[in-house]
Amino acid sequence: MPAVLPHYQALPLPERLASRFPSVDVPACPASFKGVPPPVHLPWGLKPVGSAASGIDTLTDGRTRCWIRHEVVRGVTPRMLAWWFAHLEGDVEVGSVRINRYRVWHPYDHVHASYARRLPDGSVGPGAAIHLREMLGANPAFVVDVVTDIEKLDEEGFIHNPVVHGIRGLARMEYRFKAVAEGTQYENCLLFGGRGTVARSLHPLLSRLAFPAGKGAAWLRHNIEEVGMFENFLPGLYRQETGLDG
Repeated sequence: MPAVLPHYQALPLPERLASRFPSVDVPACPASFKGVPPPVHLPWGLKPVGSAASGIDTLTDGRTRCWIRHEVVRGVTPRMLAWWFAHLEGDVEVGSVRINRYRVWHPYDHVHASYARRLPDGSVGPGAAIHLREMLGANPAFVVDVVTDIEKLDEEGFIHNPVVHGIRGLARMEYRFKAVAEGTQYENCLLFGGRGTVARSLHPLLSRLAFPAGKGAAWLRHNIEEVGMFENFLPGLYRQETGLDG
C-alpha cells in the first residue's frame, strides 16, 4: 500500500515533481487515477483544523451530520464562490507555474474534477452533475469517487447530492455563504444516511461500506483545509477570468 503523506509535512520542492511533470506545469489527474495523488508544490500552507468550529452529530432520524463553521474566508465573496463551483475545470497560474485548479484547491487530496453533465446551454447549475475523485488525508482507505447532482448553486450557497454505490439519497452536501465585512462566512455540512425505517435499519451496514470510522474526521480536516485555500488563489482567478473584482 502506498505510504500516506501526513498533511503536516512540508510540501515538496518544485524539482521533486520534475520527473513526473517534465513540463513543470501540473495537469489534472485523470478520473481513472488510482494511486495517492502526487503532492503539488504551493507557496501557501494549509489552515489548521482548529481554525474552524466543527463536529459530528447523530440526528434524530439516524443520519450522521458532519458540520463546519469556517473562519471567515477573507477577500472572497459569495459571488466568487458560486462562480467557482460552476468553473471547476481548467488551470490557474501560481507564480510561473500553471496548475490544474482543482489540485490547487487541495494540494494533497484532490485527484480529479469534471462535469459529468452540463445544462443544455453548456453552463453549470441546478440539474448539472460533477464527477469528483479525491483521497481524504491522502489516505487510500478514504477514497471519494462519486458523481454528484447539483440541486442549488447561487450566492446563498451550494447543495449537491452524491450518488453513493449507485444509490441516490444517502449523502447530501449543504453549503451556506454569507457576505461579511472581511469576506464570506462559510458554513457547510455533510449528511449521510437515508430516512425511513428501512433506511435506518441499513444505516450501520451502509456506514461501514461508504462511511467507515475515521472518514468523518478526515472529511472535516480536508474541508477546513480546502476552504482555507480559497483566500490564496480565488480572488485573482475570478478577476482574471471575469474582469470583475467581486
